[in-house]
Amino acid sequence: MTENIPARRGRPVDPELHAKIVSVACTLFSELGFQATTMDKVAREAKISKLSIYKHFDSKEALFSAAIATRCQDFAPKSLFEGIRGTAEEQLLAVGTSLLRLLLSADVRSVETMILSDHTNRAQLSRLYYEAGPMRFINQIEALLRQLHDRQVLSVPDPKQSARLFAALFQGVDLLTVVDFDLERAESDGEVTTYAQSAVAMFIAAHRLSI
Repeated sequence: MTENIPARRGRPVDPELHAKIVSVACTLFSELGFQATTMDKVAREAKISKLSIYKHFDSKEALFSAAIATRCQDFAPKSLFEGIRGTAEEQLLAVGTSLLRLLLSADVRSVETMILSDHTNRAQLSRLYYEAGPMRFINQIEALLRQLHDRQVLSVPDPKQSARLFAALFQGVDLLTVVDFDLERAESDGEVTTYAQSAVAMFIAAHRLSI
């Protein structure tokens, strides 16, 4: 499964070449899957030598992880919370809506389908995807909840657990199934907004300060 050679030392890696390699790898992983994508194919598509790739990535797994991280950054802002202001409800509603639209996007669903279809490497690819995407977003949600708790806006004694629960409210929505047969309904502003409002109201009710 692993394609690797010792990483070469020398002058610093070229950031533009690094980005190009990741971009090509993203396309190939999406089109061919993890198993069928090789470092040789990436090098051929990028029109560079395979050794040039290994100056940046010491294995196909490392390249896949970088590709997934890049795709996750493309799917959503660097932070789900950039520019978010307002009450706790308004902030959580903005975050929840962004997260739900992210989960409904064709890009995210294509990556998840690619991972699920690779029976040989599914566990490892799932871990790489989780670390590059969901875990990063949960950490951001945790940070926001910790701020709201410290400001005594909400009662969140365990921000990590509550962040996981908040994310689960959106990861388990039936719209993620509806999108497979009724895209227009699943992505409609009415469906997304109504669900997000209900989920946030439920979350806030469970974390309201005791009087």
